[in-house]
Amino acid sequence: MASAGACGVRHILLTGPPGIGKTTLTQKACEALQKEGVRIQGFYTEEVRAGGRRQGFDIITLDGHRGPLARVSKQPTGDQGRLREYRVGQYLVNLPSFEGLALPVLRAKPPSGTTCVYIIDEIGKMEMFSQHFIQTVLMVLDSPGSTVLATIPVSKGRPLPLVEDIRRRKDTKLFTLTKENRDSLLPEVVAAVKGALH
Repeated sequence: MASAGACGVRHILLTGPPGIGKTTLTQKACEALQKEGVRIQGFYTEEVRAGGRRQGFDIITLDGHRGPLARVSKQPTGDQGRLREYRVGQYLVNLPSFEGLALPVLRAKPPSGTTCVYIIDEIGKMEMFSQHFIQTVLMVLDSPGSTVLATIPVSKGRPLPLVEDIRRRKDTKLFTLTKENRDSLLPEVVAAVKGALH
């Protein structure tokens, strides 16, 4: 059986509405954990803006590699003869770029006898077009000794099955970010991650 932190918690989830600061809190938690010598690997997403307007999102690995996750596309959908397109609203998802960056950092095993926190920002609609990503996330969550710090979207509309399955896991602790608490949650999140490692 995998070792687990207090009350069996192994994984920490951050949720909240878009733009509330999940990625910012994740980045600050990574910095704090690294300062304490905790090994981390994974990725986060970042908005790409031009002229004050959001143009899409990039995926950035914690070891510094960057590539497009999605971009605004004004192309009509359903063009025949094209490769399958993966869209979320106005955004066209670049699945090869995403998989090429996210999968290697999530599949990399830490050296024997060391612990690692896997950062996954985010487990959302765009990312879940990749069946390889879904399988890899489940593998990491179920791997003995692994700890995950991940962001997930707020439940609304039609639920995302993987997100709901992860949300219901007994080995997760969920933090919901609000405008009122987002600036004060860092110590609690870092403590929860460190507790999950022991």
